[in-house]
Amino acid sequence: MTTKQLSANNSFVSLPEIWRDDVKKQLSADENVLCSVEVDLDQRLHFVKGLIVVTEKRLLAKTHGDAGWQDWPFAQDLQLKHHDHAGVGHLELLNAQGRLASWRFTLGQNLLAIRLIDQFKEQCESHVSGLPVVHTEQNVCPSCKAILEPEQEECPVCTKVIYTPPSTWTLFRLWRFAQPYRWQLLLGFSLMLLGTAAHMIPRYLTKPLTDEVLIPYQNGQHVDPNLVSLYIGGLFGSAVIAWLLSWGKTYILALVSERIGADLRTTTYQHLMKLSLEYFGGKRTGDLMSRVGSESDRICVYLSLHLLDFATDVLMFLMTVVALMQINTKLALVTLLPLPIIAWMIHMVRDKLRTGFEKIDRVWGEVTNVLADTIPGIRVVKAFAQENREATRFREANKHNLAANDKLNKVWSLFSPTVSFLTDLGILVVWAFGIWQVSHDEITVGSLVAAVAFIGNFYGRIDSMSRIVSVTQKSASAAKRIFDILDHVSSVPEPTQPVKVAEVKGNIELREVGFRYGNRSVNRGINLSIQPGEFIGLVGHSGSGKSTLVNLICRFYDVSEGAILLDGVDIRSFPVADYRSNIGLVLQEPFLFFGTIAENIAYGKPHASREEIIASARAAHAHEFILRLPQGYDSMVGERGQGLSGGERQRISIARALLIDPRILIMDEATSSVDSETEKEIQKALDNLVKGRTTIAIAHRLSTLHKADRLVVLDRGQVVEVGSHDELMARESAYFRLYEAQARNANVGGE
Repeated sequence: MTTKQLSANNSFVSLPEIWRDDVKKQLSADENVLCSVEVDLDQRLHFVKGLIVVTEKRLLAKTHGDAGWQDWPFAQDLQLKHHDHAGVGHLELLNAQGRLASWRFTLGQNLLAIRLIDQFKEQCESHVSGLPVVHTEQNVCPSCKAILEPEQEECPVCTKVIYTPPSTWTLFRLWRFAQPYRWQLLLGFSLMLLGTAAHMIPRYLTKPLTDEVLIPYQNGQHVDPNLVSLYIGGLFGSAVIAWLLSWGKTYILALVSERIGADLRTTTYQHLMKLSLEYFGGKRTGDLMSRVGSESDRICVYLSLHLLDFATDVLMFLMTVVALMQINTKLALVTLLPLPIIAWMIHMVRDKLRTGFEKIDRVWGEVTNVLADTIPGIRVVKAFAQENREATRFREANKHNLAANDKLNKVWSLFSPTVSFLTDLGILVVWAFGIWQVSHDEITVGSLVAAVAFIGNFYGRIDSMSRIVSVTQKSASAAKRIFDILDHVSSVPEPTQPVKVAEVKGNIELREVGFRYGNRSVNRGINLSIQPGEFIGLVGHSGSGKSTLVNLICRFYDVSEGAILLDGVDIRSFPVADYRSNIGLVLQEPFLFFGTIAENIAYGKPHASREEIIASARAAHAHEFILRLPQGYDSMVGERGQGLSGGERQRISIARALLIDPRILIMDEATSSVDSETEKEIQKALDNLVKGRTTIAIAHRLSTLHKADRLVVLDRGQVVEVGSHDELMARESAYFRLYEAQARNANVGGE
């Protein structure tokens, strides 16, 4: 089979199954499918199915409602254009006379649409030039049938859902947090070693106590009281020493593990704060809270209790084996008989426990996500009378959590009692073999009693060590979820050779700026120069890229193409925190933290004096209503500012921006969610805020931008007009249509 035929066959296999027979009927004997995309929207944006196919000879298409297939043979003037806007992709087929056809689709099909255009262009060029297209082999994912790039070894769609189970080796990565406490750990380990040896002394004394005291006394022989006192004193002294050493070991290692847990939480949280908004956009609040809180706590408990017990058990186990070999080699070998079976069971159960605990962690994240959603949004829940619905959602998440735990408990409930049963059988076998040895004078009764004491301890340690499998896998799962955060690299990195932020003038220049969310193009080809102190208004339809452009200037995201310069320097050259400290941000929905009014105003400048705070509040026209509160500036603000009105929260956010005295001011729909009277108050505050600063404002109501020096009109992610209000109205173009449409809506609303 030729490469060309293989590529065509792969493309045919990648067709949705419902279309294959229909497409096959349309093809001639020497015609193959090269690429296809299933379009799923009609011109009214209703969900319907359609298909576009590229072959070596033509473009084929069929959409819902068409009587048959349409086809367009390749020609020199045939063009296929693509763009996307507001979550909808659009393909247009054009020739010299105009548009021949158009198709719309959701952006899930965007990657296939881009590939189809590439194939279309290659075939058109081949048709015009007469030269054959050089085909490369196309791989197809066996699971989802997506076409893979030549260099792709795995499907990018399927790998999103592939689950990688946590490995126990993940726990060794915690050494980076333990290393600062290595000397305390060494001391704790030394005390553990000595304490374990002290615990062995009473079992060693069992043999002479039996052979030299108990048996002679039972046979009527005289026993030296001093010898009895010596052995009893030895038992008491070893118990005291073992207790002291165990106390010291437990105390030191508990302190160390708590500090490792605290460092782990702090490091994880600090890393979270450095990640870009892109990371948080794909995560649930409850899940992140669970990772930083519950998972780090689980690791701390594991290090301070379970790992400590396991290390003690291992030491005791090894010392017991040595002691048994000294007492009687044959008896020691009989003691080891159950070990291979127990080791096999641990190996079989380990993977099930590991994957089970990871699933439980993810399911528990669902439970915390419901809490994180509903508690902050309780006002919306009650406003729409959805208490029962949320209770049902929580009950279902909890039921899912219960089912996951039940499934795991079936495995664990069988494993642990089986290990106990095997250890009990082992002791019975040892007793039987030991009695046989005593009857043949191979060992003394004292040696047997001492050996059984050691063996009981030996099997007890095996049972205890087998139980560590469960908590180890839980902790490995917790460590993996934490390191998933720590391993994530911010898409807004710090510069390797940072440029110090000098005195900022506020000159902002955008050069060929483009940005994409995945495959979706949001902004492209934007060129704009903003002078220091200039007031720029960004206007355009919803989804035109205004907020994204502001996010790029704030460097919440980095540009995909081009560059943004501040005073002639690429903003990616500045340390992120230093750069943002020169930007004041006033959002449409101001966020206030739980705390006092003064603390919220001073959030960007924590050490501000009370005079500075009051001066900022006055400038923001917030001083008067703050004084009417019960404790004035010391009044507590409820979570997210629930105790204040929208206008009051907005004025506090303006005061917060004023206090840091930024050279650049960003306002994103700052007055869109308040009434007209409140808007006037906020507008007065904003007038004070914008003085002498480079200001970029987004406003839904165009009338609020009448003081802007220039208006920048965006459409489909591109700048289409720039000018003052009067200039743009005179052109009667994009801005004029926006303004007229808004004026008509206002008149209708007024009527």
